[in-house]
Amino acid sequence: MIRTDNPRTIGVPESEARLRFGMELHELGGGPRRHVLTVDDEPAFELNFPCGTCAFLFRRLEGATERLSLESVQERLTGALDDLDDGGVIEAFGALLPEGEYLPLLLEVEPRLVLPGKEGDYFSDEQVAGWGVDQFWGLPQYPHTPYYRTFETAVDADAHLYDFVVPMVPPTWNKEGRVEEYVALMEGGTVPTAVAISTLDLCQSALGLAEDPCEHWCLTHFLLDGHHKLEAAATAGRPVRLLSLLALGEGMSGAEDWARLPALRARPRSARVTGS
Repeated sequence: MIRTDNPRTIGVPESEARLRFGMELHELGGGPRRHVLTVDDEPAFELNFPCGTCAFLFRRLEGATERLSLESVQERLTGALDDLDDGGVIEAFGALLPEGEYLPLLLEVEPRLVLPGKEGDYFSDEQVAGWGVDQFWGLPQYPHTPYYRTFETAVDADAHLYDFVVPMVPPTWNKEGRVEEYVALMEGGTVPTAVAISTLDLCQSALGLAEDPCEHWCLTHFLLDGHHKLEAAATAGRPVRLLSLLALGEGMSGAEDWARLPALRARPRSARVTGS
């Protein structure tokens, strides 16, 4: 953890925002079909249904096709952002978001790239311990995208915090030369800054059959700027700064939970230990 601040009201009228959270409705009426993050009115990610006991989820959809970098602040983000009086970075990215309350968090993360179904995949490991496999498919949840794990720690004996960075496009879409440029900068001591819109979801299985019935605090950062930086940091084993704009009111969490995040993110990293 580097810096945090009080919640800020930023954003534009919802009709003008490029990114929005919402429920996708059935075309012929009735209840909601999916909980989604949309980009330019196209569903980009399916999210966990906001019930509190459903398994946590982010799943890439067809609308996640582009990065959302802003040329006007690229020079400012090439190096480490040291504070939240940032010369307009928050306001610049706020113009992509619907008007609301956001908690700025400035984090230093060491990302590790994870492939679905492979070693370190949350959905195949920790989530299966808490919820089992999907009851219909008989398989773990599948996020349809590589993603980065950056941090985890105990909240208490019965709850654990997991931190994810989710790229809008997969690392295979990145330009190799640009990644190599950032690797060289990082090896020379530069710590660049990425930007994300984030959510906090507190989820716990109600099935009563879990191997590890722990409450999962899932802090998810949907990457707006910094796709090449995150891949470079994962490749080089170097840290990167992450300016997280936590969307308050989105995700299954409340004010008491948001208030605990700075202290939790300042704790030493620790993996969940179960009795199994």
